[in-house]
Amino acid sequence: MTDDRPQEPSFWEDEAQGQTAVLNGAELYYEWQPGEGTQLPLVFLHEGYGYQSASFRELFGDKLKEWSGGSLLLDQRGSGRSAPLEDTEQGDELDLNLLVDDLEALREHLDIEQIIPLGHGFGALVALEYARRFPQHTKRVVAVNPWLHFPGLALTLLAEASALKGQELQDPADDVREQTPEGAYPAVGSARIQAAFELLNARDLLNTLQFVSPQSRMQLEFIDAEQALPSRAEVGEALVYQGMWEFEYPAFLEEIRRPVSVIAGVHDRTSYPEQTDWLVDLGGAELTVLDAGHYPWLDDEEAFAEALWDALR
Repeated sequence: MTDDRPQEPSFWEDEAQGQTAVLNGAELYYEWQPGEGTQLPLVFLHEGYGYQSASFRELFGDKLKEWSGGSLLLDQRGSGRSAPLEDTEQGDELDLNLLVDDLEALREHLDIEQIIPLGHGFGALVALEYARRFPQHTKRVVAVNPWLHFPGLALTLLAEASALKGQELQDPADDVREQTPEGAYPAVGSARIQAAFELLNARDLLNTLQFVSPQSRMQLEFIDAEQALPSRAEVGEALVYQGMWEFEYPAFLEEIRRPVSVIAGVHDRTSYPEQTDWLVDLGGAELTVLDAGHYPWLDDEEAFAEALWDALR
């Protein structure tokens, strides 16, 4: 059996080679560092809603040098240093299939036979769906604090907002189902998230659920500010328009034929344990829980690196 722990590589340069390519109708920004070992490339897929891969490289780039299979960091469609949605052939159209198609187009462009998707938050959803649709090009998947069941996530956010406001949880799900015409889909997730954000604004609510401390949140915000990258609110708006808060992925987990590992931060209550349980129960995933929040490489770089290398063995 081959030991896939990190080797001492020589491929990594001091500065990543950022490039852009027009693929699948969109100009995509990526940083590609080919490896020299027998291991396969790690492909980092950042969380959604217009974020970027720059902060991951800033915080975890030195550790990535240890992976001799190489690494590929992608700013997903409409996000970070990739072109805005309005400049793509598809315009404001955005859904999971399109994001997966972008990744496949990039793999073909770089002529990589197999990859290891490393998805974070919403990016874990892209990683898992890529493995389901393109198992021949996927060795395994690593999901970090994944988001898979969005009506459930909306309920988690509503429950937290209610608690913070000192109010009893009032789930609008039953009312929505009763008021929905026969044959129509009850928009339970949208009703829950609207109720949550009426109690507490989205940023404050997510900060409360995802970070170990105010200091860790401020550290990430400082790093993001240093990158001077635009905030792309239109990405989140496009996903919401496509029904993101009604999306339930767990039914597809049983169709994934590649090994899946989950790394979760115990303090990230947007993911652990409600979201991660789906992957363990239906996807047969191996779960590692760290004393960290939504960004485990921010809270404990060494522990996250060890969990990642173990997952890749």
